[in-house]
Amino acid sequence: MSAQTGVQPSLRFGQVVIGPPGSGKTTYCQGMREFLTSLGRKVVVVNMDPANEGTPYSCAVDIAELVTLDDVMENLKLGPNGGLLYCMEYVEANLDWLESKLAQFSDCYFLFDCPGQVELYTHQSSVKNIFSQLAKWNFRLTAVHLVDSHYCADPAKFISVLCTSLSTMLHVELPHVNVLSKMDLIEQYGRLAFNLDFYTEVMDLTYLLDHLAADPFFKKFRHLNEKLAEVVQDYSLVSFVPLNVQDKDSMVQVLRAVDKANGYCFGDLEERNLQAMMSAAVGADFQFSSTLGVQERYVDTRRKTVEEEMMEL
Repeated sequence: MSAQTGVQPSLRFGQVVIGPPGSGKTTYCQGMREFLTSLGRKVVVVNMDPANEGTPYSCAVDIAELVTLDDVMENLKLGPNGGLLYCMEYVEANLDWLESKLAQFSDCYFLFDCPGQVELYTHQSSVKNIFSQLAKWNFRLTAVHLVDSHYCADPAKFISVLCTSLSTMLHVELPHVNVLSKMDLIEQYGRLAFNLDFYTEVMDLTYLLDHLAADPFFKKFRHLNEKLAEVVQDYSLVSFVPLNVQDKDSMVQVLRAVDKANGYCFGDLEERNLQAMMSAAVGADFQFSSTLGVQERYVDTRRKTVEEEMMEL
């Protein structure tokens, strides 16, 4: 309930964009803002990163007006990690400032560009508490978790990404969409051992463990890797949507997943037909065909996969 008016605000939908540094959060916010604007939605971008300087988009709300990382580091003699933790705790202690800024916008779709420090979403509770308070202000949000797609080419890094994504999903406690960003660079650092759907749907990870065991360094950690893979598969929560911000079809797939997660597609804010709504309700919009299209576009299928070469040997 709004402290200023005492009236429950109307439903407001949006995305909180999270992920490790360099995963493309700011680029995603810029691209999604332009894409949603072309669809006719009124978009408000909120910069929640006190270390984000010179954003390529115009911020309707900028957390830097309240606190900046540079000021905290200089005045409190903290490093970048400790300073960022302090900044988010400061925002949590001054939520009335955030509420007054957000109350200026009605009938808008919100994009929250969040900091990239992983600990904020896996261990520390300030960001989680901020998201929880936004929900009390009648925000219906989806956490869009971006990770670099080229990690798929390294089995060890991919298992690490799975563990981080799972930990974030359990800690943040929001409807969640995991996104493999920068799909056009997916094979920049190596070839994929399997087809793309193996990674997006997180299929049987025992095949991935076999590749790890072939590396002398990881061979001695096989039991540990098996247990990590078991944790990911036992929860069975993690899957990914591939994304290239410059590809319209890719943006459509991500937006569909986000709108279904936060319930926007079931609202009355846009004119919708019954067929589209029922398709989202029963899950008839299968991910496989779109993933196959992405693979054909960005993965060199003319070459044999590592798995195929091993089978021949």
